[in-house]
Amino acid sequence: MHAVDTPLCLGLAGPTASGKTGAAIALAQQLGAVRPVEIISVDSALIYRGMDIGSAKPSLQEQAGIAHHLLDIRDPLDAYSAAEFVHDALALVAQIHARGGISLLVGGTMLYFKALMDGMDDMPAADPAVRAQLDAEAAVHGWPHMHGLLAQVDPVTAQRLAPGDSQRVQRALEVWRLSGQPLSYFHAQPKRPSPLLQLAPGFQLFSLEPSDRAWLHARIALRYDQMLAQGFLAEVLQLRARGDLDRNLPSMRCVGYRQMWEMLDSCAQQGIAVQTESDVPPALWAEMRDKGIAATRQLAKRQITWLRSMPARQAIACDAPGALDQWLQAAGARLAAAH
Repeated sequence: MHAVDTPLCLGLAGPTASGKTGAAIALAQQLGAVRPVEIISVDSALIYRGMDIGSAKPSLQEQAGIAHHLLDIRDPLDAYSAAEFVHDALALVAQIHARGGISLLVGGTMLYFKALMDGMDDMPAADPAVRAQLDAEAAVHGWPHMHGLLAQVDPVTAQRLAPGDSQRVQRALEVWRLSGQPLSYFHAQPKRPSPLLQLAPGFQLFSLEPSDRAWLHARIALRYDQMLAQGFLAEVLQLRARGDLDRNLPSMRCVGYRQMWEMLDSCAQQGIAVQTESDVPPALWAEMRDKGIAATRQLAKRQITWLRSMPARQAIACDAPGALDQWLQAAGARLAAAH
């Protein structure tokens, strides 16, 4: 293969539990003998240190021999914005190209993919002081009340958000208080040019999408039970033992972590000291499991909706026989055409 002037770069998106990690590693292994593939994570949970099991972070065994980037780059106490991701991902694509490698952007955080492909707007960055104030107000009045406040200043955004969607309601109110403009105003503004396509014009986004939703739901439930068996409870207990984290942080709002944290809060309120699963009342454990699986299914539904709004993607039915071969052939053909 001869050198090219612009970076070789592919994206692989898909809902949670659709098989992205395995598919990415398979491509890296297939091409690695000819040209190294380096994986850039596009996932807002994998950035956090100490959050391995519940985020389904690629294991050290899976990472062996393949460079992985944007894993374990933040403490769970810290925030990480889409703008920071775009900056970091673009720098990595350029560095990987300079090393003669291929960049493979893999993950399910669609906001990151959208920011990278469609460009950023002029929306104000997160402000910890404003967020703390909003959290304090919500602690007194509840998030449905905060949703009502949002409806007064930004009815367009309020209409599409559930009253209990605290993370997005908070962000919309934060934008309003910082800028005096509703979130919907920024969404309606023309975006800047795609930063990724300017750097890598041959970029193609592939997506793993199930044709049968029941197939994905079964995989989600199986993986959640595997996480519980692998020590997810111990992982969250270790995070709680730090003493400086709470369930309103972006890290602890991640699917699975939030439900486990809430279960442990319930135990603490009942005076139950938890060290292992056997310490948790069976009904509480079952409720946590059911809520965790339901929240993961909702996440997958949102991810699929995002993907369907991205017409430039090339979808692969991940539940079809031969899906992995189809992905490897399609990715290989795209890279060959980019030369």
